[in-house]
Amino acid sequence: MSELAPRSVPVASIEVTSTTVQRGDIIQLGGQACRVRDLFQLPQGAKQLVFESGELLTIHTRTRLVVVRTLRRW
Repeated sequence: MSELAPRSVPVASIEVTSTTVQRGDIIQLGGQACRVRDLFQLPQGAKQLVFESGELLTIHTRTRLVVVRTLRRW
């Protein structure tokens, strides 16, 4: 992923949990930026994240991640 977001779109780094993570969030894992393509609800509030690369990450309710999110202005 060479560019995270177009330059004219404002972005913010925010902390998310399994409850607040969204499609399109960008998470840095092992020095590589991974964009969330899809997510699936699992038992006890956990979620499985599917990245554009096809890789999976399962997070539970106490997991805290810092993500880059594009700010959508109305």
